[in-house]
Amino acid sequence: MTTGKSMARPAAAELSERLHGRVLLPGDDDFALELDGFNPITEHAPDLIATVAGAADVREAVAFAARRRWPVSVQATGHGPSTAADGGLLISTRKLRGVHIDPVTRTARVEGGTQWFEVIRAAAEYGLAPLSGSSPLTGVIGYTLGGGLGLMVRKYGYAADLVTALEIVTADGQAHRATAGHDTDLFWAVRGGKGNFGVVTAVEFELVKVARLYGGGLFFAGRSAAEVLHTWREWTASLPEELTSSLALLRLPDIETIPPFLRGRLTVHIRIAYLGTAEEGDRLVAPLRAAAPLVADTLAEIPYTRSAEIHNDPTEPIPYGERSMMLRVLDGAAVDGLLGLAGPGADCIDLVVELRHLGGAAGRLPEVPNAVDHRDAAFALTTLSFPDDRPPLVVDGMAPWGTGRCYLNFLSSPDTTDFAERGYEPATFARLAEIKARYDPHNLFRFNHNIVPRPAGPKGP
Repeated sequence: MTTGKSMARPAAAELSERLHGRVLLPGDDDFALELDGFNPITEHAPDLIATVAGAADVREAVAFAARRRWPVSVQATGHGPSTAADGGLLISTRKLRGVHIDPVTRTARVEGGTQWFEVIRAAAEYGLAPLSGSSPLTGVIGYTLGGGLGLMVRKYGYAADLVTALEIVTADGQAHRATAGHDTDLFWAVRGGKGNFGVVTAVEFELVKVARLYGGGLFFAGRSAAEVLHTWREWTASLPEELTSSLALLRLPDIETIPPFLRGRLTVHIRIAYLGTAEEGDRLVAPLRAAAPLVADTLAEIPYTRSAEIHNDPTEPIPYGERSMMLRVLDGAAVDGLLGLAGPGADCIDLVVELRHLGGAAGRLPEVPNAVDHRDAAFALTTLSFPDDRPPLVVDGMAPWGTGRCYLNFLSSPDTTDFAERGYEPATFARLAEIKARYDPHNLFRFNHNIVPRPAGPKGP
């Protein structure tokens, strides 16, 4: 049951009386502004928007929707949209900003609409850093609930692995503080199960003692792709866990916001994040620098506050489709296969074809287990492209080397709506579906990579 346009106005008036934040209808000032997200590939069309001012507003808004069985969608920054919000109530959490750092326990408490740059800046005052990703503009909550594959993943694991507490409002409008010792099933599921279980109003997690790193990028002309890819593949086989790297084949458009040496051509970009000295970093990357003539070299010792310079992700909103798959191996045949699909002369239109090196802590279960799978994957493969009806040729073509799973945080576009089950092993997904049935039996939180509620079957005699 959804609101329907005729019911939206009286519903908005009733909900407005319960909230400190605003309730917006289509046509109201700021309605379209609140819908805007970083990736506008998905066009949301809710009947109402609640711009919540705090956790109490979230409880009121969810309870209000639950009584009416209205679907509930949630948006902070809009970096990873999948299913369009069609009717119902959209809760905008972008005003829930707040970061508290405890330097003694090396932990952070972060409110639901906070972006990573706010945490990075606050933690840096104490020589600490979070397990943030390539872009500091992404929202902390969405990134973390999907796992959080960050710049230091080989040393410290996924961002979800360091979460110690979650404050979440479930589909009945009740607030929970889920930890390893309380609401333990919910705590397990939310860390990796994305936004299927409620609205997270705050998260607490451990920080790591990192103030500086050796980071940046090496750029090569596209004609050197084979030499660079094969060298990088062999090089990753013997790295310390302190070094996390990725490689991207870039086909960026010829526009002024992109550096001239990257415009309108194929370029190979190796990204480096090393938790060691510049001298040791130089020694480690020497084989890469020797792989082919360099177009640019930005590697240097930098403060973690400049970690965005490693990947140089876009800072302005842009519509893009994103696909991913996890690779069990990247051998010579896999590299040749990828070159045939996306290397020089390939019929490839993807803006970015990226490989991220995993292993290390990413391949180990955390002390408190969670729903993040892929611990057996050696690499993550991701493609980004302008919205297009063309099939995902690169991802499909690399299937022989895949695990059969994808990383849900690297899936953006409406045609990935039904991909949730591909993000987990069968036993993990079955447990998630059973926990979903307990906390959201009517599937109110369904405008996402949806885990459909599936109650546990009857126990045997």
